[in-house]
Amino acid sequence: MNGGIGLEEEKEAEYYSKDFEWEELRSHVENDPSFSHHLLPFQPQPQPQLLQSDSHAWKRFHIRHSSGKFFKERRYLLKEFPELVSCKENSKVLEVGCGNGSTILPILRFPSWLACNQCRDLNLQTQQSCLSDVRINNNNKANSDDAYSLEGSGCCKGGVDFITLIFTLSAIPLQEMPVSIKECFSILKPGGLLLFRDYGLYDMTMLRFEKSQRVGFREYNRSDGTRSYFFSLDIVRDLFVGAGFTEVELDYCCINSVNRRKGKSMQRVWVHGKFQKPI
Repeated sequence: MNGGIGLEEEKEAEYYSKDFEWEELRSHVENDPSFSHHLLPFQPQPQPQLLQSDSHAWKRFHIRHSSGKFFKERRYLLKEFPELVSCKENSKVLEVGCGNGSTILPILRFPSWLACNQCRDLNLQTQQSCLSDVRINNNNKANSDDAYSLEGSGCCKGGVDFITLIFTLSAIPLQEMPVSIKECFSILKPGGLLLFRDYGLYDMTMLRFEKSQRVGFREYNRSDGTRSYFFSLDIVRDLFVGAGFTEVELDYCCINSVNRRKGKSMQRVWVHGKFQKPI
């Protein structure tokens, strides 16, 4: 990617994200009896093939929406993450969970140059071992074996300057998230940035789910079989810092989205985060 922006571009890169205060929304939701089913504890049943079933559901989803009309290019991300505009020339960007490619073009997938064949094989073996160690404690926070890393288990070092993780982590079961984040950590260069955006706690879409659609605490299945988790700042912080990242930015984006056709205003909540691999 080519770098260099002027003062006008820097001004344009400022991103507005506060139509309302998240704490006010939280107070409203937690004191409204109609939303009480979202707040109740939840003990999920063991589901050994979560990733496979979720993968098939998302594959069907993208087949249904393959025309390109459903998704719009997320051009706002260049304002939210101006580092992508002002980065050094020939910086490497990896998009995780690229979907139809609406986040950033051109998309850099997980290329073979990031790890030799031996390390990639070792990565797969370690992932299976790590999955068996993941636990969810009583505070609904994810934990895992911190020893997992491509850097610690093979000869290859991280080769990426930026990772974009945009509306991807929420589609993964909570107990699988630590493994995915550790993989991201492993392939970043020291000093590299992970740019995160995903669904926030008490977003309008969360409050629309019925009690029967809950599959975990703050975790839901849509009618098409795809999954969605809604993040609090504490959970995001614990996941990324626990994987070795340093927090750079972390906040709720609270936007009033207007459906002009229906004349309705919707309170949308997303989590914005930047996390750095220590130098």
